[in-house]
Amino acid sequence: MKLSDRLAELEKTPAKELPAQRRGRAAAATQQRRTTRRTAAPAKPANDWESAKRTVREAVISDLGPRLASVTDIDAEVAKVMDAALARGVVKVASTERKRFVAEVASDILGYGPLDPLLSDSSVDEIMCNGYDDIYVERRGKIEKSDARFADETQFRQVIEKIVSAIGRRVDEGSPMVDARLPDGSRVNAILPPLAIHGPVMTIRKFAERPYTITDLVANNTLTMDAGVFLEACVRARLNVLISGGTGSGKTTMLNVVSSFIPESERVITIEDAAELQLQQPHVITLESRPPNAEGRGAVTIRDLVRNALRMRPDRIIVGEVRGAEALDMLQAMNTGHEGSLTTVHANSPRDVVSRLETMVLMAGFDLPVRAIREQIASAVDLIVHTERLADGSRRLTAITEVQGTEGDVVTLQDLFTYEPGPAGSEGTGAMRATGLRPRKLDQIGRSGVELPPRLFARVGPAVPVKGRRG
Repeated sequence: MKLSDRLAELEKTPAKELPAQRRGRAAAATQQRRTTRRTAAPAKPANDWESAKRTVREAVISDLGPRLASVTDIDAEVAKVMDAALARGVVKVASTERKRFVAEVASDILGYGPLDPLLSDSSVDEIMCNGYDDIYVERRGKIEKSDARFADETQFRQVIEKIVSAIGRRVDEGSPMVDARLPDGSRVNAILPPLAIHGPVMTIRKFAERPYTITDLVANNTLTMDAGVFLEACVRARLNVLISGGTGSGKTTMLNVVSSFIPESERVITIEDAAELQLQQPHVITLESRPPNAEGRGAVTIRDLVRNALRMRPDRIIVGEVRGAEALDMLQAMNTGHEGSLTTVHANSPRDVVSRLETMVLMAGFDLPVRAIREQIASAVDLIVHTERLADGSRRLTAITEVQGTEGDVVTLQDLFTYEPGPAGSEGTGAMRATGLRPRKLDQIGRSGVELPPRLFARVGPAVPVKGRRG
């Protein structure tokens, strides 16, 4: 048959599929069914306890909702309405279980449901909700499965929305990612479908109710007293300090501790995506970035806040984390009279910090030569404090490195203190040790009125491993 005849026949039967098309459509349907079976988590039926809680919760919300604005003691009113609902026989609960039932329903309404016990557990460092019935926690650097679970995905979403709306942010299908915080400063990240394939995911990084001090870090063997004394001297001498490390290595905790050395007489401005720093000084201004609204307008970035902070007469600028184009503005601030600035950055080593800063400066959109960027970095950053999470889950300060300047196109670094691990197989041992080199900024530290003894930098004998507590 000629090609023209075949085309004519196809035009007469446009609705008829070709064999190849039918095979392709069938294969796609089969693959879709396989994917659905593989990825879709089977819904678990709610038990009688969860059903009873849901029933009472809905009854309380229905009763209390219309008069919520006039309620002064919300806790007492919820308890009163709950007792009335149970007395009416809305659900049947054994007398021995009534106290626990009331506490859990109250937690669902007033708190964060099954997360409340985990949030109040001081041994839990991080809560990872991979689904409404799939919750993990981190204790002492180790991840373990938790027995906690939400009743269903609806309750899980309600808790996410309660956390996010409390600080004026939103999360929905149009804006499915959000960074937020709890009233105690704990960091919250949530992501919804369609970005999270299996359902909503929420991660909570907890912070201690009482901020860590340098004494706590020394007791946990995170660093030595000599290293702590040196860091305090550097902050008081207004050196620009950059704290680096990987995810979960303790950068924010270290930044909190280091910032505690800032004199109370100075005006401090902190800039963060979600405010979580816990500074104890009386004169602290806290700024927080803002995501775009539903129309995609109104965003205020870290970079905008850094530039605005320069007009607010700061003695110190502390940026929670530099991760983008704001690195250029931060370096310029450090180089134009705003000494003593502090910030953190993700990096695997002090040397990697320089490369990361170069990349972030280029993200600002200016076609700057690499040599000029490196000179800016060498001139702005005085000290790099590097943290790591070790294999046993403990967090350690592993290097205090001085930025000495440039030689040609290379930024020169000098380690002042380094972490030396203990013998192989001895988990949790190791020691911070001076390298024997004197800091180039020692004269500047002396001019600030802080005298450091020469023995602080002396390398005397082998490092003695110290049994460390996981921190």
